[in-house]
Amino acid sequence: MNYDETLHWMFGRLPMFQRQGAAAYKNNLDNILLLSEHLGNPHKHFKSIHIAGTNGKGSTSHMIASVLQEAGYSTGLYTSPHLKDFRERIRVNGVMAEESFVIQFIEKHKQFLEANELSFFELTVGMAFQYFAERQVDIAVVEVGLGGRLDATNIITPLLSVITNIGLDHTAFLGTTLSQIAGEKAGIIKNGIPVVIGERQDDTTAVFKSKVLQNEAPIYYTDESHYPELESELKGSYQQKNKQTVQKAIEVLNNTTDFKISQVALETGIKRVVTNTGLLGRWQVLQEFGPKIICDTGHNAEGLMYVTAQLKEEQFNQLHIVLGVVSDKELSTVLTLFPKHAHYYFSKPEGPRGLDESILQEKAAHFDLQGNKYENISEAFKAAKLTSKPDDLIFIGGSTFVVAEVI
Repeated sequence: MNYDETLHWMFGRLPMFQRQGAAAYKNNLDNILLLSEHLGNPHKHFKSIHIAGTNGKGSTSHMIASVLQEAGYSTGLYTSPHLKDFRERIRVNGVMAEESFVIQFIEKHKQFLEANELSFFELTVGMAFQYFAERQVDIAVVEVGLGGRLDATNIITPLLSVITNIGLDHTAFLGTTLSQIAGEKAGIIKNGIPVVIGERQDDTTAVFKSKVLQNEAPIYYTDESHYPELESELKGSYQQKNKQTVQKAIEVLNNTTDFKISQVALETGIKRVVTNTGLLGRWQVLQEFGPKIICDTGHNAEGLMYVTAQLKEEQFNQLHIVLGVVSDKELSTVLTLFPKHAHYYFSKPEGPRGLDESILQEKAAHFDLQGNKYENISEAFKAAKLTSKPDDLIFIGGSTFVVAEVI
């Protein structure tokens, strides 16, 4: 198979949470442990940092990886989901894994993968860990896919764990309260391994305290320290909390391991995160003027709260919002955040989980969000560009899948 045929097999034969939702979710680590043993346990051949959280874990992972690269370390980076190319998930020093590696990995292990019915995510984690081991990285930054305790990445024993924050997302799998979700994400806390908590929250503090006592793990809260505001290619004001968490994580890494990262590497890494790691879709300006066009992958209540607050800081005559969501999203908590004065272009993102544009338009009307519906994101975006004037602003978001279709 060539690369496109390989991807077609991966997407078609294996359950994939981003496309299928609950059908692809596994509630144990049996499969990833089986695959890891089949591969020779590659996760035991590199050092790592493990990052979980409801929001900000992707940006935080990319910034930490960028800082480590600036410090001169060969750095693996595993994140999900991808936006344009599957290989965005697996990088070393910001460079995506080669197409040939993906092809050869599938060719070599295809029979095993089929026989054991591994999920798309389990396969991808195994592939990433194999790649990092073969490339002999100094360290890998590994982002949790969903939750923590039962996530396929949770077979690693990292040098440091990071939990950015806790919000109400994926409640069907992780629980319906902040404390329940915190319990799942606290599952990445390992015996004796330090953990950094990005945000101190009343409903989660006791959960984390209990877990670290149980595991005799040092715990550090970002708000224990005051760090300078650092410049970054990531422009969303909501990134300030992530940058603070990154500074705390690097401080702890410096103090508890043999890794040594200078202040220059820290500042340069945060500043050059997009250049160094290829991060896409975080308050990304697609066009500066005529009109200004911005997209963002924020998709849950907490993430969209920051995004909509950021929109209020922008200067424009009329706001146009191209909006699409997935069908398992709790719309009442999301739609209430969006501005009523905007003109909306409702559409359905690609994939079976995309919510029908007619349903979205109908639900949005209950929150006084008015606009037209379109069969696909491309048509909605085209209509927004045709309707807008040079001093307007177009925002595209609501789902990672929506952003993936416009960048």
